[in-house]
Amino acid sequence: MQDAPEPSISGPETGSSASPVHPLITRRRSLAKAVSWRVVGSLDTLLLSFLLITYLGPMFGLDHSPREAMGAASLIALTEVATKMVLYYLHERFWEWNRWGTDLLGTKRRESYRRSTTKTATWRVLASLDTTLLAWLFTGSVATALSIGGLEVATKLVLYFFHERVWANIGYGIVAGAPSARVANDPLDARLSESAAS
Repeated sequence: MQDAPEPSISGPETGSSASPVHPLITRRRSLAKAVSWRVVGSLDTLLLSFLLITYLGPMFGLDHSPREAMGAASLIALTEVATKMVLYYLHERFWEWNRWGTDLLGTKRRESYRRSTTKTATWRVLASLDTTLLAWLFTGSVATALSIGGLEVATKLVLYFFHERVWANIGYGIVAGAPSARVANDPLDARLSESAAS
């Protein structure tokens, strides 16, 4: 049995309006999404880490002053800026390669809720493992690290889903048409295409 088309955020899907050529997603779009998510994600990690190290840490044998807790939370949040920017960019590029759950309405690319939900889940597993490892590295406590990583799952699932839905309605970095349109509109992609050709 075939699934019925899922309604998109833009309105009802119709097969007749979809074009057979998917628009191309530039690396600039992936980078812009990585930066915008990292700002949201790192602020969330900083706040959660500080609160959990300060108030839950003593239950696990960590006795930090608020200043020390903020120092550890800052190290976790700042280090994850680097690790997660790389992981998020690679995650975005994978999902651009995998076009499941996308369609076109005229020239506008749309993502289904199912795709956004699946992207949210796969990203959250990868990112929470990264945060847990960083928290363990900077606190020395497995229990505190698991607490930070575990609570982060709930907050970041919600934040990431809404981040994806916002970006699903932003046209920046989406190029309609053939690969030549992609190269003409994204100098980074053009340089990569030229180097691959030579």
